[in-house]
Amino acid sequence: MLRFIAQRLLTAIPVLFVVILITFTLIRLAPGGPFDQERRVPQVVLETLNKRYNLDDPVHVQFFNYLGNLLKGDFGPSFKYPTRTVTEMISTGLPVTLELGFYALLFAMCIGIASGVVAALRPNSLQDYVPMSLAMAGICLPSFVLGPLLILIFGIGLNALPISGWNATPGDKILPAITLGAAYAAYVARLTRGGMLEVLSQDYIRTARAKGLSPLRILTHHALRGGLAPVVSFAGPAAAMLLSGSFVVETVFQVPGLGRFYLQAAFNRDYTMILGTTIFFATLIIIFNLLADILLVWLNPKLRENMLKS
Repeated sequence: MLRFIAQRLLTAIPVLFVVILITFTLIRLAPGGPFDQERRVPQVVLETLNKRYNLDDPVHVQFFNYLGNLLKGDFGPSFKYPTRTVTEMISTGLPVTLELGFYALLFAMCIGIASGVVAALRPNSLQDYVPMSLAMAGICLPSFVLGPLLILIFGIGLNALPISGWNATPGDKILPAITLGAAYAAYVARLTRGGMLEVLSQDYIRTARAKGLSPLRILTHHALRGGLAPVVSFAGPAAAMLLSGSFVVETVFQVPGLGRFYLQAAFNRDYTMILGTTIFFATLIIIFNLLADILLVWLNPKLRENMLKS
């Protein structure tokens, strides 16, 4: 297992390098600069600002200087907020984004697994068609459409839930979490249904039924362990996508998370903030994928055997 983890981590190093290189290149190719939207300043002041942030150096020199500082754990100062570092801004918005992602993932897993199991128990029946139709609707509705719809229905129409803010009341978290987790709940439901249908047709399930085990015991002790394998494989990328996909939801519901900082950095051409946030999210994706792989190996004895043989 340690060798498996070490191999995955070593593979992540060139991936992170490519992410940094592509992001650095794209933001430099984008029109405009970090100080173009400021009020008109004398040319001397503009040259001083460029020199302070090393923007007057050749691009390749800037890139290698950034890599050197990155190896020291320094993401640099924010161009838009020079009194704050990128690390400080990430640490400010990250707890809110993580909390929102956790609630959205919890909603997706609970609703998705329950719907998928219910649908798999009676395939091609009304019990199957209804949750799968709702799952398809969840996939088709993007968050920037679902969010305003929930605001109109539950916030403005029924006046039942808050429509903006965070931490004022527990209700602040309900609509953003549902909006962010709805599409992932739909994917989880379909994956659970497919995995459960495959497992329920296996010989060992028929053997368990022949021994007289109750349907509940067969489901909880035998079927779920194998049936949820596709969900576990999806959980790692889903957790990372929930965090990186919270940008729109945080903007719609005015949630003060990392996603809003990232969007503001993109509009302001805040190079260091864009790079730092992108690297941070890429690292999270690698970590979540690694955790999902470890959990999948633990759930599947065949994968453990193959790993030991290799």
